[in-house]
Amino acid sequence: MTYLSVQEAAEKWGLSARSVRNYCAAGRIAGAFQTGRSWNIPADAQLPHRKPRTGTKPRTLLTILRQEKANQQKGGIYHRIQIDLTYNSNHIEGSRLSHEETRYIYETNTIGQTNNRNINVDDIVETMNHFRCIDRIIDTAENRITEKMIKELHRQLKSGTSDSRQSWFAVGDYKRLPNEVGGNPTCPPEEVATKIKELLTWYNERKNISFDDLLEFHHRFELIHPFQDGNGRVGRLLLFKECLHHKIVPFIITDQLKLFYYRGLANWKNEKGWLRDTCLTAQDAFKKHLDYFRISY
Repeated sequence: MTYLSVQEAAEKWGLSARSVRNYCAAGRIAGAFQTGRSWNIPADAQLPHRKPRTGTKPRTLLTILRQEKANQQKGGIYHRIQIDLTYNSNHIEGSRLSHEETRYIYETNTIGQTNNRNINVDDIVETMNHFRCIDRIIDTAENRITEKMIKELHRQLKSGTSDSRQSWFAVGDYKRLPNEVGGNPTCPPEEVATKIKELLTWYNERKNISFDDLLEFHHRFELIHPFQDGNGRVGRLLLFKECLHHKIVPFIITDQLKLFYYRGLANWKNEKGWLRDTCLTAQDAFKKHLDYFRISY
Protein backbone atom coordinates (compact mmCIF):
# COMPACT_ATOMS: atom_id res chain seq x y z
CA MET A 1 0.00 0.00 0.00
CA THR A 2 1.16 3.49 -0.78
CA TYR A 3 1.32 5.99 2.11
CA LEU A 4 1.44 9.77 2.17
CA SER A 5 3.20 12.06 4.59
CA VAL A 6 1.28 14.64 6.58
CA GLN A 7 2.45 17.37 4.22
CA GLU A 8 1.45 15.40 1.13
CA ALA A 9 -1.99 14.67 2.56
CA ALA A 10 -2.40 18.33 3.52
CA GLU A 11 -1.65 19.43 -0.05
CA LYS A 12 -4.00 16.80 -1.47
CA TRP A 13 -6.93 17.83 0.75
CA GLY A 14 -6.22 21.55 0.85
CA LEU A 15 -5.72 21.56 4.62
CA SER A 16 -2.97 22.73 6.93
CA ALA A 17 -0.46 20.14 8.09
CA ARG A 18 -1.59 20.85 11.64
CA SER A 19 -5.19 19.91 10.79
CA VAL A 20 -4.06 16.62 9.22
CA ARG A 21 -1.97 15.76 12.31
CA ASN A 22 -4.97 16.51 14.53
CA TYR A 23 -7.18 14.22 12.41
CA CYS A 24 -4.59 11.46 12.69
CA ALA A 25 -4.19 11.85 16.45
CA ALA A 26 -7.98 11.78 16.88
CA GLY A 27 -8.22 8.52 14.91
CA ARG A 28 -10.35 10.11 12.22
CA ILE A 29 -8.23 8.92 9.25
CA ALA A 30 -8.71 5.18 8.66
CA GLY A 31 -5.47 3.20 8.36
CA ALA A 32 -3.14 6.01 9.47
CA PHE A 33 -0.38 5.00 11.84
CA GLN A 34 2.61 6.63 13.43
CA THR A 35 6.24 5.70 12.96
CA GLY A 36 8.32 7.59 15.48
CA ARG A 37 7.04 11.14 15.20
CA SER A 38 5.81 10.80 11.62
CA TRP A 39 2.35 9.80 10.45
CA ASN A 40 1.79 7.40 7.56
CA ILE A 41 -1.51 8.03 5.78
CA PRO A 42 -2.99 5.61 3.20
CA ALA A 43 -2.98 7.23 -0.25
CA ASP A 44 -6.64 6.25 -0.74
CA ALA A 45 -7.78 7.56 2.66
CA GLN A 46 -10.84 9.82 2.59
CA LEU A 47 -10.90 13.35 3.93
CA PRO A 48 -12.74 13.27 7.28
CA HIS A 49 -16.02 15.17 7.39
CA ARG A 50 -15.87 18.23 9.57
CA LYS A 51 -18.01 18.00 12.66
CA PRO A 52 -20.67 20.70 12.88
CA ARG A 53 -19.81 23.44 15.32
CA THR A 54 -21.69 23.06 18.56
CA GLY A 55 -20.50 26.26 20.18
CA THR A 56 -22.72 29.24 20.81
CA LYS A 57 -23.41 31.76 18.10
CA PRO A 58 -21.22 34.87 18.05
CA ARG A 59 -22.60 37.42 20.49
CA THR A 60 -24.12 40.34 18.65
CA LEU A 61 -24.70 43.77 20.13
CA LEU A 62 -28.41 42.95 20.39
CA THR A 63 -27.68 39.72 22.28
CA ILE A 64 -25.40 41.56 24.70
CA LEU A 65 -27.94 44.34 25.25
CA ARG A 66 -30.63 41.81 26.07
CA GLN A 67 -28.37 39.98 28.49
CA GLU A 68 -27.26 43.15 30.25
CA LYS A 69 -30.85 44.42 30.36
CA ALA A 70 -32.09 41.16 31.89
CA ASN A 71 -29.31 41.25 34.49
CA GLN A 72 -29.66 45.02 35.06
CA GLN A 73 -25.90 45.11 34.61
CA LYS A 74 -24.18 48.36 35.55
CA GLY A 75 -21.33 49.91 33.63
CA GLY A 76 -21.79 48.02 30.37
CA ILE A 77 -22.86 49.02 26.88
CA TYR A 78 -26.56 48.79 27.80
CA HIS A 79 -25.98 51.22 30.67
CA ARG A 80 -24.05 53.54 28.34
CA ILE A 81 -26.71 53.53 25.62
CA GLN A 82 -29.52 54.25 28.10
CA ILE A 83 -27.79 57.41 29.27
CA ASP A 84 -26.21 58.64 26.02
CA LEU A 85 -29.16 58.01 23.70
CA THR A 86 -31.68 59.42 26.17
CA TYR A 87 -29.66 62.52 26.99
CA ASN A 88 -28.79 63.41 23.40
CA SER A 89 -32.17 62.69 21.84
CA ASN A 90 -34.01 64.68 24.52
CA HIS A 91 -31.44 67.49 24.52
CA ILE A 92 -31.84 67.99 20.78
CA GLU A 93 -35.54 68.57 21.42
CA GLY A 94 -34.98 71.17 24.14
CA SER A 95 -34.54 69.24 27.40
CA ARG A 96 -32.43 71.24 29.87
CA LEU A 97 -31.22 68.24 31.84
CA SER A 98 -27.47 67.76 31.66
CA HIS A 99 -25.76 64.53 30.76
CA GLU A 100 -24.76 64.09 34.39
CA GLU A 101 -28.32 64.69 35.60
CA THR A 102 -29.58 62.14 33.08
CA ARG A 103 -27.02 59.66 34.41
CA TYR A 104 -28.08 60.41 37.99
CA ILE A 105 -31.74 59.77 37.19
CA TYR A 106 -30.90 56.46 35.51
CA GLU A 107 -28.52 55.23 38.21
CA THR A 108 -30.30 56.43 41.35
CA ASN A 109 -33.90 57.16 40.29
CA THR A 110 -33.51 60.62 41.85
CA ILE A 111 -32.74 64.03 40.41
CA GLY A 112 -29.83 64.85 42.74
CA GLN A 113 -28.43 68.35 43.17
CA THR A 114 -29.86 70.97 40.79
CA ASN A 115 -27.39 73.81 41.45
CA ASN A 116 -30.23 76.12 42.49
CA ARG A 117 -31.85 76.11 39.05
CA ASN A 118 -35.37 75.20 38.07
CA ILE A 119 -35.96 71.81 36.47
CA ASN A 120 -38.93 71.23 34.19
CA VAL A 121 -40.88 68.22 35.45
CA ASP A 122 -41.60 67.18 31.86
CA ASP A 123 -37.86 66.83 31.26
CA ILE A 124 -37.64 64.35 34.12
CA VAL A 125 -40.77 62.44 33.08
CA GLU A 126 -39.66 62.19 29.45
CA THR A 127 -36.20 61.06 30.53
CA MET A 128 -37.68 58.22 32.59
CA ASN A 129 -40.04 57.38 29.73
CA HIS A 130 -37.20 57.34 27.22
CA PHE A 131 -35.32 54.76 29.28
CA ARG A 132 -38.37 52.49 28.96
CA CYS A 133 -38.61 53.21 25.22
CA ILE A 134 -35.05 51.94 24.79
CA ASP A 135 -36.00 48.77 26.64
CA ARG A 136 -38.95 48.39 24.28
CA ILE A 137 -36.86 48.67 21.10
CA ILE A 138 -34.34 46.17 22.47
CA ASP A 139 -37.16 43.72 23.23
CA THR A 140 -38.78 44.17 19.81
CA ALA A 141 -35.67 44.82 17.69
CA GLU A 142 -36.25 41.88 15.35
CA ASN A 143 -39.95 42.64 14.80
CA ARG A 144 -41.18 44.44 11.71
CA ILE A 145 -42.10 48.08 12.22
CA THR A 146 -45.87 48.46 12.44
CA GLU A 147 -48.24 51.33 13.16
CA LYS A 148 -48.98 49.77 16.54
CA MET A 149 -45.27 49.72 17.42
CA ILE A 150 -44.82 53.37 16.40
CA LYS A 151 -47.85 54.48 18.44
CA GLU A 152 -46.74 52.45 21.47
CA LEU A 153 -43.35 54.17 21.44
CA HIS A 154 -45.08 57.54 21.36
CA ARG A 155 -47.43 56.55 24.17
CA GLN A 156 -44.48 55.39 26.28
CA LEU A 157 -42.53 58.58 25.60
CA LYS A 158 -45.30 61.12 26.27
CA SER A 159 -47.34 59.45 29.04
CA GLY A 160 -47.55 61.52 32.22
CA THR A 161 -46.32 64.75 30.59
CA SER A 162 -48.16 68.06 30.66
CA ASP A 163 -48.91 67.53 26.94
CA SER A 164 -50.80 64.35 27.77
CA ARG A 165 -53.28 66.39 29.82
CA GLN A 166 -54.21 68.63 26.90
CA SER A 167 -57.46 67.83 25.11
CA TRP A 168 -55.90 68.51 21.70
CA PHE A 169 -52.87 66.27 22.28
CA ALA A 170 -53.22 62.61 21.30
CA VAL A 171 -50.85 60.42 23.33
CA GLY A 172 -50.07 57.27 21.38
CA ASP A 173 -52.05 58.40 18.36
CA TYR A 174 -51.57 60.57 15.31
CA LYS A 175 -51.79 64.35 15.50
CA ARG A 176 -55.11 66.15 15.44
CA LEU A 177 -53.78 69.59 14.48
CA PRO A 178 -51.47 70.68 11.64
CA ASN A 179 -47.88 71.35 12.66
CA GLU A 180 -44.60 72.52 11.16
CA VAL A 181 -41.00 71.45 11.54
CA GLY A 182 -38.29 74.05 11.09
CA GLY A 183 -40.84 76.42 9.59
CA ASN A 184 -41.76 73.88 6.90
CA PRO A 185 -45.19 72.27 6.45
CA THR A 186 -45.71 68.60 7.30
CA CYS A 187 -48.33 66.03 6.38
CA PRO A 188 -51.92 67.18 7.17
CA PRO A 189 -53.48 65.23 10.06
CA GLU A 190 -56.11 63.60 7.88
CA GLU A 191 -53.42 62.12 5.58
CA VAL A 192 -51.05 60.80 8.25
CA ALA A 193 -52.48 57.27 8.55
CA THR A 194 -52.35 56.76 4.77
CA LYS A 195 -48.81 58.14 4.46
CA ILE A 196 -47.51 56.00 7.33
CA LYS A 197 -49.08 52.87 5.79
CA GLU A 198 -47.42 53.69 2.46
CA LEU A 199 -44.07 54.23 4.17
CA LEU A 200 -44.27 50.94 6.08
CA THR A 201 -45.31 49.04 2.95
CA TRP A 202 -42.32 50.43 1.05
CA TYR A 203 -39.90 49.72 3.87
CA ASN A 204 -41.10 46.29 4.95
CA GLU A 205 -41.09 44.99 1.37
CA ARG A 206 -37.38 45.66 0.99
CA LYS A 207 -35.27 42.49 1.14
CA ASN A 208 -31.86 43.76 2.23
CA ILE A 209 -31.95 46.94 4.27
CA SER A 210 -28.98 49.22 3.64
CA PHE A 211 -27.70 52.21 5.59
CA ASP A 212 -29.30 54.55 3.02
CA ASP A 213 -32.60 52.68 3.34
CA LEU A 214 -32.60 53.49 7.06
CA LEU A 215 -31.94 57.16 6.34
CA GLU A 216 -34.61 57.25 3.63
CA PHE A 217 -37.12 55.79 6.09
CA HIS A 218 -36.10 58.30 8.76
CA HIS A 219 -36.35 61.24 6.37
CA ARG A 220 -39.80 60.23 5.16
CA PHE A 221 -41.02 59.57 8.72
CA GLU A 222 -39.88 63.02 9.87
CA LEU A 223 -41.41 64.62 6.79
CA ILE A 224 -44.77 63.07 7.66
CA HIS A 225 -44.32 64.16 11.30
CA PRO A 226 -47.18 61.94 12.45
CA PHE A 227 -47.46 63.13 16.06
CA GLN A 228 -48.16 66.48 17.66
CA ASP A 229 -44.80 66.26 19.46
CA GLY A 230 -42.08 63.66 19.99
CA ASN A 231 -41.54 62.85 16.31
CA GLY A 232 -37.77 63.25 16.35
CA ARG A 233 -37.29 61.03 19.38
CA VAL A 234 -39.62 58.32 18.11
CA GLY A 235 -37.89 58.48 14.72
CA ARG A 236 -34.42 58.12 16.24
CA LEU A 237 -35.59 55.25 18.45
CA LEU A 238 -36.85 53.46 15.33
CA LEU A 239 -33.51 54.14 13.62
CA PHE A 240 -31.61 52.61 16.52
CA LYS A 241 -33.96 49.60 16.60
CA GLU A 242 -33.53 48.95 12.89
CA CYS A 243 -29.75 49.13 13.18
CA LEU A 244 -29.94 46.40 15.83
CA HIS A 245 -32.34 44.40 13.66
CA HIS A 246 -30.18 44.49 10.54
CA LYS A 247 -26.80 44.23 12.29
CA ILE A 248 -25.78 47.74 11.27
CA VAL A 249 -23.66 49.62 13.78
CA PRO A 250 -26.08 52.03 15.51
CA PHE A 251 -25.40 55.71 16.05
CA ILE A 252 -26.45 58.50 18.37
CA ILE A 253 -26.95 62.04 17.08
CA THR A 254 -25.25 64.30 19.61
CA ASP A 255 -25.87 67.97 20.26
CA GLN A 256 -22.63 68.71 18.40
CA LEU A 257 -24.06 67.07 15.28
CA LYS A 258 -27.56 68.53 15.63
CA LEU A 259 -27.29 71.30 13.06
CA PHE A 260 -25.61 68.99 10.51
CA TYR A 261 -28.33 66.41 11.18
CA TYR A 262 -31.11 68.94 10.59
CA ARG A 263 -29.39 70.21 7.46
CA GLY A 264 -29.07 66.65 6.18
CA LEU A 265 -32.75 65.88 6.79
CA ALA A 266 -33.86 69.11 5.10
CA ASN A 267 -31.74 68.46 2.00
CA TRP A 268 -31.93 64.64 1.75
CA LYS A 269 -33.85 64.62 -1.53
CA ASN A 270 -31.23 66.69 -3.36
CA GLU A 271 -28.04 65.88 -1.44
CA LYS A 272 -27.93 62.58 0.42
CA GLY A 273 -24.28 62.97 1.37
CA TRP A 274 -24.91 65.52 4.13
CA LEU A 275 -27.16 63.31 6.26
CA ARG A 276 -25.19 60.18 5.38
CA ASP A 277 -21.87 61.74 6.41
CA THR A 278 -23.36 63.09 9.64
CA CYS A 279 -24.72 59.69 10.60
CA LEU A 280 -21.48 57.94 9.61
CA THR A 281 -19.59 60.36 11.85
CA ALA A 282 -21.95 59.44 14.69
CA GLN A 283 -21.48 55.77 13.83
CA ASP A 284 -17.68 56.10 14.06
CA ALA A 285 -18.09 57.54 17.56
CA PHE A 286 -20.30 54.61 18.54
CA LYS A 287 -17.73 52.13 17.24
CA LYS A 288 -15.29 53.46 19.82
CA HIS A 289 -17.71 52.35 22.55
CA LEU A 290 -18.00 48.93 20.92
CA ASP A 291 -14.21 48.67 20.77
CA TYR A 292 -13.94 49.63 24.43
CA PHE A 293 -16.46 46.98 25.49
CA ARG A 294 -14.86 44.48 23.08
CA ILE A 295 -18.00 43.94 21.03
CA SER A 296 -17.43 42.87 17.44
CA TYR A 297 -19.17 44.57 14.52
